Amino acid sequence: MNIDLMKSVEDKMQKAIENLEKRFSTVRAGRANPNSLDGVMVDYYGTLTPLKQLATISVPEARQLLIKPFDRGCLSGIEKAIFEANLGYTPNNDGETIRIIVPALTEERRKELVKQVKAMGEDARISIRNIRHEANEDIEKEEISEDEQKSLQNQVQDLVGKYNKIIDEKSKEKEEELMTV
Repeated sequence: MNIDLMKSVEDKMQKAIENLEKRFSTVRAGRANPNSLDGVMVDYYGTLTPLKQLATISVPEARQLLIKPFDRGCLSGIEKAIFEANLGYTPNNDGETIRIIVPALTEERRKELVKQVKAMGEDARISIRNIRHEANEDIEKEEISEDEQKSLQNQVQDLVGKYNKIIDEKSKEKEEELMTV
């Protein structure tokens, strides 16, 4: 049981790290990144649909995104959704595709993005703490000696330290990427 509990705790913590990496990929660093459009939802015949399901998104140049919809009828809807997503992009509709020139980041915008990254890192730390809390409750429910409980709780705390260190490293990497001109 103890091995299963520790495996479960580590799996949950790993998922928290994967979620953090996924969220970091949506923060752009002055380069064109199709992932920056992941959260864009388009009103497609009355249904909110993810942009990725309506078009192919490619990067023809380092600072340009090209969106080619499967149905040209939804071009204006895609354009409107990109504006409403408030990503700082200005879509250019040529009747067949939408081109987005990714603007260079200003120093002020870089600092805002660093704050976002720090908040995402803190969210990940909170989820790690919640996992620790749940694990400690599960350990206390187990019918084992107090010494074994303390030993398991210490193992969980070691995992928390390990994953918090990973969060710090990933956050620092992303901040450096953002602040590099």
